[in-house]
Amino acid sequence: MSPALLRSLCLLTLYLTIGYGQEGKFSGPLKPMTFSIFEGQEPSQVIFQFKANPPAVSFELTGETDDIFMIQSDGLLYYVRALDRETRATHHLQISALNAQGATVEGPVPITIEVKDINDNRPMFLQSKYEGSVRQNSRPGKPFMYVNATDLDDPATPNGQLFYQIVIQLPNVNNVMYFQINNKTGEISLTPQGSQQLDPVKNPSYNLVVSVQDMGGQTENSFSDTASVDIKVKENIWKAPEPVEIEENSTAPHPLKITQVRWNEPGAHYSLSDRDKLQVFPFSIDQEGDIYVTQPLDREKKDSYTFYAIAKDNGKPLAFPLEIHVKVKDINDNPPTCPFPVTVFEIQENEGLGSSIGTFTANDMDEKNTINSILKYKIVAQTPQIPTDGLFLVEEYTGKLQLARQALKKQDTPQYNLTVEVSDPDFKTSCFVQIHVIDINDQIPIFEKSDYGNLTLPEDTAVGTIILTIQATDADEPFTGSSKILYQIIQGDSEGRLGVDTDPQTNRGYVTVKKPLDFETAAFSNIVFKAENPEPLVSGVTYNASSFASFKLILTDVNEAPVFSQDVFQAKVREDVAINTKVGNVTARDPEGLDLRYSLSGDTRGWLKIDPVTGEIFSVAPLDREAESVYQVQVVATEVGGSSLKSTSNFHLTLMDVNDNPPRLTKDYTGLFICHPLTAPGSVIFEATDDDQQSFRGPQFTFALGSENLKNDWEVSKINGTHARLSTKHTNFEERLYKIAIRINDGGRPPLEGTVLLPVTFCPCVEGSCFRPVDTQEGRPTVAMAVGILLTTLLVIGIILAVVFIRMKNDKGKDNVENAQTTEVQPLRS
Repeated sequence: MSPALLRSLCLLTLYLTIGYGQEGKFSGPLKPMTFSIFEGQEPSQVIFQFKANPPAVSFELTGETDDIFMIQSDGLLYYVRALDRETRATHHLQISALNAQGATVEGPVPITIEVKDINDNRPMFLQSKYEGSVRQNSRPGKPFMYVNATDLDDPATPNGQLFYQIVIQLPNVNNVMYFQINNKTGEISLTPQGSQQLDPVKNPSYNLVVSVQDMGGQTENSFSDTASVDIKVKENIWKAPEPVEIEENSTAPHPLKITQVRWNEPGAHYSLSDRDKLQVFPFSIDQEGDIYVTQPLDREKKDSYTFYAIAKDNGKPLAFPLEIHVKVKDINDNPPTCPFPVTVFEIQENEGLGSSIGTFTANDMDEKNTINSILKYKIVAQTPQIPTDGLFLVEEYTGKLQLARQALKKQDTPQYNLTVEVSDPDFKTSCFVQIHVIDINDQIPIFEKSDYGNLTLPEDTAVGTIILTIQATDADEPFTGSSKILYQIIQGDSEGRLGVDTDPQTNRGYVTVKKPLDFETAAFSNIVFKAENPEPLVSGVTYNASSFASFKLILTDVNEAPVFSQDVFQAKVREDVAINTKVGNVTARDPEGLDLRYSLSGDTRGWLKIDPVTGEIFSVAPLDREAESVYQVQVVATEVGGSSLKSTSNFHLTLMDVNDNPPRLTKDYTGLFICHPLTAPGSVIFEATDDDQQSFRGPQFTFALGSENLKNDWEVSKINGTHARLSTKHTNFEERLYKIAIRINDGGRPPLEGTVLLPVTFCPCVEGSCFRPVDTQEGRPTVAMAVGILLTTLLVIGIILAVVFIRMKNDKGKDNVENAQTTEVQPLRS
């Protein structure tokens, strides 16, 4: 065998060993087969040994051999040059079996050679430099440009799988990447930081160095390429448009475009949001970002609108909403309106020329401070025209009404009616004004007489009594402030004992007693009245003697009862005050100056006495706060001589507490018991009280056993300020009643202590209650006594029944005798 054949066989053996032949065989009959061979391997490589079946003696190879693939006559298939997948990835061959005459006896059979890829090509960018642009605040993650690279290796293998990355970003602000690239597609987009921080003013452009690697960028032996990317930052166009003005009541076809918004990139979904939540929202937006008004607007209903334009992508907002402002431009579509059906002004008579009557102001619904709402005023009619026409004028633009020709007199006419024409550039409206002429206070009140003489009254005339009627008159217009009369007492009544009430219909004055009169204070008074108006008099007119009047008030003395200086006299002393201690005093006076004598009434406890002359009150017996904390008596003051009139007042004596009551038990503790026999120490609880006044904290008693010999069997413990617990110290107690002495101290000043006997019974218990035999309970009869009482009762009842029975028998015998005697004396009847 030749060396070349041996080498081919060795290669074939290696080839089959690594699994490239079908079924793991390196030879076999002629049949369709597929072989996979890596590109770039050494030439003269054996592929397969085909075997011929008689009469076939040789083989023939045809198809896409490319002068690479050969077959020997004995059927050995091999290739003579290295394969290149990028030139041809698959070779389609045919093999035929020939006989000795060269005729085909089998085949042609298809043989497929698949050239497997190796990483023998580096990736290459399609451009060495790319240029793009991005809007400020564009969405992060949305591509705005691409870079592309190619690799001739098989894209189905890692050899042709490309991996993109950004190597350099210039400028690199604070080491923050503003751009990102999709590793597989080469799509370039903004990072979240870039979406927020890109600013064309600060950095209008950026340069990126982008690399691409094959083998998915996973091995160090991968090939790579780089490209430069220049990116221009454009200003964000997602901005609120300028405020829009729309003329109201437009007749142009609707919807009507009024403005627009644009997102930085196409494809955004636009919508509007109404800030005011109007029932009818008259605006819309299309998906190009154009905003429309959908119907005519009325400025008088709503003069401006504010709403928001929103851009979304897949339901998510792309940025903050933009605020859109629309102002409705006014047109003159409203006539002037009158403020009231009739507007009323007043002017006093005798006012001078040019005097202001008032300002008449009409309204216009059109926009204020525009030509459409500037109003002009003009008087077109005056009724009545007395004493002449043109008495009034109105300022053309302010509406100020003034007196034009002469002063007015109410005697001429009390009222004028004016027609005022109000106009704007397109409309006119007639309004009606009334001017009332008001009487001025140029007349003073005049009394019908200046002296009402003498008036004599007893000093005990009742408050509220009308003692005199006075009358003044006023010539001004009736029932106005100019003619109404108020009466004042200006002299002779400094104490305010009298007052004057005015009848508003007649101006008559009623002098009335307002406070009690007093002969002793003022027996004679000269009372002076003044009559005046609530409205001030006009200049040049003053009150004179005609507005003043007087009368003389003479009081007669009446014997009056004494008067105490107070309705209630109060005093406060300690309850332990010594007998004959002064505890208070009262004072009274007699209006006529008579002497008084004092006495007490209602001193039910006999605790007090009063000095009949001075009114000083003394204690005459021990006082007791616990019996009565506020002792109330009446004090009587009686005139000495005269009519002996009396008056009474009250004296309240408050007793301050003294710690003079020892503590005691709150109740009779006869039912305390401890079950006998004791299995463990027992206890009972008791409560103490004190009749003295307690502090806000309540009693704070201390408790102790009454004698030392009790301490072996008992102990007492405090629970709180009023309760304590008596406990046994052992269980060896007899079944009987124990009376335990307890000392209770109140801790007062001085402290008082009381000793009480607490009865505790040791007894058998049934269901938690003390069981006591009848013969051991006080106040109940024994069994023998009960039986004796019962027998005695039955015996008495028997005796009574026997006596009654015998009486009844005797009475019956007597009746029988009487009946027999009667029968004997009565004659027989035929």
